[in-house]
Amino acid sequence: MGVSVYLDTILVPLSLFLTVGYHAYLWHTFTTKPSITSIGIDILRRRSWFQGVKGGDDDKKGMLAVQSMRNTLMATILTASISIMVVLLLAALVNNTYNVSELLNKNRVFGSQSSKMLALKYGSAWLFLLISFFCSAIGLGFLIDSNFLVNVSAESECDSSCSCHAQAMMERGFMLAVVGNRVLCITFTLLLWMFGPVPVLVSSVALVYGLYELDFAASLAGTTKRNLNLH
Repeated sequence: MGVSVYLDTILVPLSLFLTVGYHAYLWHTFTTKPSITSIGIDILRRRSWFQGVKGGDDDKKGMLAVQSMRNTLMATILTASISIMVVLLLAALVNNTYNVSELLNKNRVFGSQSSKMLALKYGSAWLFLLISFFCSAIGLGFLIDSNFLVNVSAESECDSSCSCHAQAMMERGFMLAVVGNRVLCITFTLLLWMFGPVPVLVSSVALVYGLYELDFAASLAGTTKRNLNLH
């Protein structure tokens, strides 16, 4: 029992510190040097895209805005749907928690399976899932409103303040969609806590590695391109 509690109290906080520390580093890099992160590059491209859409033909502008935001809207809806479905699934699994804990408690690798620890495992997963659902739902509302505002931003009676408001709504929607997606990814690592703290640590390392390749792919590609040009 002591070894199981020791694994839970060391490996799980280490996994959370790894993921939270990486996102803190990503946020610091994004605020100081946005051009070397994929999120920053996307924001810069969206700003130029917004200016081009705003000054184009009304019919073509509206069609382009709808088509460009459609994929993000669908991805945000999918994230919110997965979050709420997993919450309901966890609620259904609570009924069989104690039967499963008796089987897992026989092996120390699975960590502590006490009632308090099980409540912590399910509670932390529920909390992160609800945060993911909340961010995705709010981001979806911002994206829907910005889609409408982009379509009317080029009209003659709409001044520059209206365009700035539409752009701000769009950026908030995209940012909340990213936050909801990231929180959902972190939740999947917490769900593996049901099988012990070791899978949590391994999945957190794999998640941070995958996210790093995604978030800094543009900067790595630029560095490789510059090195090839030097040779």
